[in-house]
Amino acid sequence: EPVGVRIGELSRRVGVSTELLRAWERRYRLLQPARSPKGYRLYTDQDERRVRLMQDQLTHGLSAAEAARAARQAPAGAAPVGTNPDGDDESDAAMHYHRALEEALDGYDETAAQQVFDAMLRRLNVTTVLRDVVMPYLAQLGARWVEGSVDIAQEHFASNLIRGRLAALALGWGDGVGPRAVLACPKGELHDLPLMVFGIALNRCGWRITFLGNNTPMTDLENAVRHLRPEVVVLAATTPAPFLAAAEELTRLGGTAFVVLAGAGATPEAVRAAGAVGLAGDPVGEAQRLQVPRRPELAVAR
Repeated sequence: EPVGVRIGELSRRVGVSTELLRAWERRYRLLQPARSPKGYRLYTDQDERRVRLMQDQLTHGLSAAEAARAARQAPAGAAPVGTNPDGDDESDAAMHYHRALEEALDGYDETAAQQVFDAMLRRLNVTTVLRDVVMPYLAQLGARWVEGSVDIAQEHFASNLIRGRLAALALGWGDGVGPRAVLACPKGELHDLPLMVFGIALNRCGWRITFLGNNTPMTDLENAVRHLRPEVVVLAATTPAPFLAAAEELTRLGGTAFVVLAGAGATPEAVRAAGAVGLAGDPVGEAQRLQVPRRPELAVAR
């Protein structure tokens, strides 16, 4: 009679949900259970060893497909090695996670993409993840969409998964006692993920964040500013058109708050028309450098 344990017991031993174990078995042939006389799957010590090997490889940055392949090919009796395939250099590790994330998202593999995020957040600090993995991936995704090498479905799948992870990192970003920043994309601008990255980085510099999201009408933004009295309002757009269309309102807003334009749309022309300040660099670096000058004429209280 076959010897082994049911999937619930295997799940308890390795700390992996039964749903994920079944996914690894189905997608990557990681597990090779026997069948009991009653037809139940029974998992052996070898199955447990492969799961632990895969967990180890995921922790050190391999994609789910790579980790499963390494676990299947490991010699009998091999134990998790606890080494990082990319060494100790953070830039090398970030490049590896970028490749693994791209592979998972291109393949619509949510489980693998979530595993990559979990692994890199254990290995790297949040700032490095945002600056060296998330932002380069988003820039590459946009370029690939323009050239037609990814379709709308792929772009939406990737963007929505990344949005969910950014939202988790943003939890509580409006709490605290630091200066407040209101972040929004003006009417007509739908791409707000880089602005979310900026907000997360800014929050880690001590700011409180109020995030209004994409396609925000200027009248609603002005109402929010009157209510919140923030130290800074940051608007982001991928083209200058939304800024130019709202130049008059932005100039008026500059009388009550320090207004900053960001993103590729913050061209010198748009910044001048709005009477604002432009941020030209990457969102993480600009968040770390942001300094709001004291302007006595502004009706803004700290």
